[in-house]
Amino acid sequence: MSSSNRMRAAQLLVKCLEHEGVEYIFGIPGEENIAVMDALLDSKIKFIITRHEQAAAFMADVYGRLTGCAGVCMSTLGPGATNLVTGVADANMDRAPVVAIAGQGATTRMHKESHQILDLVNLFLPITKYSTQIREPEIVPEIVRKAFKFAQAEKPGAAFIDFPENIADMEIEDMEPLRVQSAVTPVAPAGKARQVAEMISKAKNPIIIAGNGIIRHGASDALVEFAESINAPVATTFMAKGVISSSHPLSLGTVGLKAHDLVAFGIDEADLVICVGYDMVEYDPAYWNPKHDKHIIHIDGSPAEVDTHYIVDAGVIGDLTDSMKRIGARCERETRPAMKDLRQRIVKELNAHTNDTGYPVKPQKIISDLRQVMDPEDIVISDVGAHKMWMARMFQAERPNTCIISNGFASMGIALPGAIAAKLVHPDRNILAVCGDSGFMMNNQEIETAVRLGLNITVIIFNDNKYGLIEWHQLREYGRKSHIDVTNPDFVKFAESFGANGYKVDKAEDLKSILETAMNDGGVSIIDCPVDYSENMKLTERLKSMKSLEEEV
Repeated sequence: MSSSNRMRAAQLLVKCLEHEGVEYIFGIPGEENIAVMDALLDSKIKFIITRHEQAAAFMADVYGRLTGCAGVCMSTLGPGATNLVTGVADANMDRAPVVAIAGQGATTRMHKESHQILDLVNLFLPITKYSTQIREPEIVPEIVRKAFKFAQAEKPGAAFIDFPENIADMEIEDMEPLRVQSAVTPVAPAGKARQVAEMISKAKNPIIIAGNGIIRHGASDALVEFAESINAPVATTFMAKGVISSSHPLSLGTVGLKAHDLVAFGIDEADLVICVGYDMVEYDPAYWNPKHDKHIIHIDGSPAEVDTHYIVDAGVIGDLTDSMKRIGARCERETRPAMKDLRQRIVKELNAHTNDTGYPVKPQKIISDLRQVMDPEDIVISDVGAHKMWMARMFQAERPNTCIISNGFASMGIALPGAIAAKLVHPDRNILAVCGDSGFMMNNQEIETAVRLGLNITVIIFNDNKYGLIEWHQLREYGRKSHIDVTNPDFVKFAESFGANGYKVDKAEDLKSILETAMNDGGVSIIDCPVDYSENMKLTERLKSMKSLEEEV
């Protein structure tokens, strides 16, 4: 460079990322992002080399969920960028802040047919809140600031930056990043709070559906106080698990199964449904309001989505903690048991398989043992598959953001990369990835990443040698299965080949001790646990046969 007060655009990009507070970039180096890779050598930002770009995007996704700050992932152009797509889409639909950056070919060859060139801006446009290309070095600060602002603003999501290689290498006068700013969520109008308080005061049997927005707003404590003040039971969506402790007497557990689960009977009985921080991408209101007859209150930071099954009687838009406190203070309700019988039945089912010794191990037993060996603040990352439905339904989360489930885009392959990111964010906690065998095989290469980083994480594989969730759907819809069987490697030897620890569960009674050993062995541990998924259809048939709460579980 010609003088000390000049820098390359790639160095300016890294300077702006530092200014945004970026700790890690997850990704893979390539030919078209080498200028950025070189600039990172002089940066405090840690570049986490992954073995696949999809895994890098998942790591950024989970980082964003746990911190509220945008996780950053990076790839080269073409196939590197297309490999980011699934993880970026997952973050965007699951409301996790992520900024994805991809190298690009020089602008001098983008107008014609050229090696590995794709229109990446338009490719990422439908799966992000903001997608753009850096066309001049001078606009780097504006683009970086805008990407982070969009990604982190409610409702959060993904942003994408395309960085052509010739622009990245251009020299520019030293520039400063733009000041980091974010809008403060305003408080709701007082009149709306009064209106909703009056409706709640008149309701005989209200119920709260708490969504992921509670976690994003940091409003878990306020939710519990609100539920207690209006004496209303709380059902959470999959991604809101833990916003109210499972042991709280007002907790009804999780909603989200398409089948009419026990919690759904509580919604059936309710004369008022109070949706707080609810994202319907998780749980279609058609499942809990099929007749369009429910009275609905919408409390959120954003207006309600338009849906024929979600026509609200009143909405309160503003800071969730403030809204719930003001509404709760204005409510006048009798103190009486709130769906006490329903909660007792739910708790009875959650604990029914604690001492089960069947083998292969029942999913309920696996989850029971997981809960027993984990501290309340430990984090479990669930992959997508049949085990996800059991985890969402039965894992008893005690704190917010301790059970991470992809439930908007619901992509397989997130658990192992997600566990790596979670351990980087919370090195003092036990981190457990819960996978099906098929989901695990989608990003198993990241065992090497975890071992190379010296992380202590545990992966448990619900092993049934098939696409178990798809079989469940097939049997429920058509009574027979189709093309779902697979074969797996010896997972113990597979783990050991990476330098990880491998364990095999040979009987149900050993599972708890194996989990404890794995979580305390100081490295990466993979547990192969054969699972009895005949329980899937047993659950379906039992729920199908239940017509009322009076029937035994």
